[in-house]
Amino acid sequence: MSAPATERGTTGVFSPGRARILVRTLREDRWWVPPLLTVLGLSAFIIYATVRSFVRRAYWVEDYHYLTPFYSPCLSESCVPGSSHFGTPFPELPIWIPLGFVVLPFLLGFRLTCYYYRKAYYRSIWFSPPACAVAEPHSRYTGETRLPLIIQNAHRYFFYAAVIVSVINTYDAITAFHGKGGGFGFGLGNVILIVNVVLLWIYTISCHSCRHVTGGRLKHFSAHPIRYRMWTQVSKLNTRHMQFAWITLGTLVLTDFYVMLVASGTISDLRFVG
Repeated sequence: MSAPATERGTTGVFSPGRARILVRTLREDRWWVPPLLTVLGLSAFIIYATVRSFVRRAYWVEDYHYLTPFYSPCLSESCVPGSSHFGTPFPELPIWIPLGFVVLPFLLGFRLTCYYYRKAYYRSIWFSPPACAVAEPHSRYTGETRLPLIIQNAHRYFFYAAVIVSVINTYDAITAFHGKGGGFGFGLGNVILIVNVVLLWIYTISCHSCRHVTGGRLKHFSAHPIRYRMWTQVSKLNTRHMQFAWITLGTLVLTDFYVMLVASGTISDLRFVG
């Protein structure tokens, strides 16, 4: 039996004025499966990405100019020769600093503050609430009005940073059309890099902040036909923002894993030209 509202606090599902249901939920389905799968999926990506970001091995293929997105841009003198497309303005870094340290915080901030990911980890990790019609275990609820969750309101600024990073990833994918002996080259790695960057762009521009930027503040769509058209297209992508959020986690891992295999000599890149 749940404690009285006066004992549990003045906010939350057990606050005065809320329905008094004495069980955690009346649902009889396996409501806990989606939160569990979310935890497993996010944990797998975080573990893989963390390990790969710190190992500093097999992230650059000199013959074909393949660079994994986990190390882009590589701006330190610790980077292997050729992998620094924008120079090396930073000196050698200690081992505990990842070589992609310049953009990783912004990408992490963009994903963490993403509207979909908020729902994902609020439910699966914070249990707020764990599922529809399932009471959360927290006695008080303050929303995103206090630290650390108030930082979620910075999502639009992380979106701008994510656009810049997507431009950098696009440049990396274009420069990777390089043959072993020089000149133009094209292989399976190029296909993977291009597909990854296209999906990253789709995930980025399907963001709610992009939808707001293109037309969210307009009062009269008829007076802004071009922005209305942009807003309409972004809104269509926005309906699948959750799918793109998960798909791009998978393509990031696939891209990095393929580059790692080629860079380490485990496999050879399937070449079509050059």
